[in-house]
Amino acid sequence: MPSGLIALLDDVAGIAKMAAASIDDVGAAAGKASTKAAGVVVDDAAVTPRYVTGLSPSRELPIIGKIALGSFRNKLIFILPAALLLSAFAPWAITPLLMCGGAYLCFEGAEKLMEAFGHGGHADAAPVVGDPATLEKTTVAGAVRTDLILSAEIMAIALADVSAQPILTQAAVLAVVGIAMTVAVYGAVGLIVKMDDIGLHLAERPNGGVRALGRGLVKGMPVVMDALSAIGTAAMLWVGGGILVHGTHKLGLHWPAEPLEHLAHAVGAATGPLHGIVSWFVTALGSAIIGVIVGGLIAVLVHQLGRLRAKPAH
Repeated sequence: MPSGLIALLDDVAGIAKMAAASIDDVGAAAGKASTKAAGVVVDDAAVTPRYVTGLSPSRELPIIGKIALGSFRNKLIFILPAALLLSAFAPWAITPLLMCGGAYLCFEGAEKLMEAFGHGGHADAAPVVGDPATLEKTTVAGAVRTDLILSAEIMAIALADVSAQPILTQAAVLAVVGIAMTVAVYGAVGLIVKMDDIGLHLAERPNGGVRALGRGLVKGMPVVMDALSAIGTAAMLWVGGGILVHGTHKLGLHWPAEPLEHLAHAVGAATGPLHGIVSWFVTALGSAIIGVIVGGLIAVLVHQLGRLRAKPAH
């Protein structure tokens, strides 16, 4: 009997070690996949605050909470099962779908550039007229639709990184990435949109240094929002272009991945100890340029089709 108990305890210990190793593997894979999806996350965090622009400050956090719940639903109820089915029955489709998402990111980035230079584009901000309840419902619905696209791209990037893993590991990694990314994005968004209120509160404190900090926050938030928008645009072009470069190489095309890799290596080698950083920057810059070109072509095509549809029929 004691020997049987010892054997049972050994088995339990072995199972525990395997479970711990599996958790470590999931955590490591989720961390790696999350890093690769960082560019999309930056864009998500940059876009979302615009949805509460012009709305009542008392409703900002509740609206962001509703959008976050919609994001959880997008990732865990809709996208995760679809991604697992795709991985199980059509793994060959992962790269083309990921490239479609990359092309969409390039298009969005190009649209923002065109808008910044006064050539049209589309606004992300919510409308500021109408019944408050209806406006809030419309705002949340629009934000959740946009989140669905960005969430799909985040999950696709994560799936591509763990597609060779067992299906349960894929499910665990996608769930961890989905939850972590949503908490990170909407936690940051909540802090960003309330930062000016925090600044106003600090500006009313008796301590002179605290008041100065508060006034600085109030004055600095418009600059922060503009910087976030610029960073988000750059991230879309860099990540979208990078996805296209990697995807074409994975599909068997040598250009533009290999010339870009050789250029990055050559420029990096000329900088000595800064080789790694410079090589990465050249690769990111090359990917962003490709993103601008591809996104610009798509944007021009979309605008031309829009003009053709708008012409009255004779």
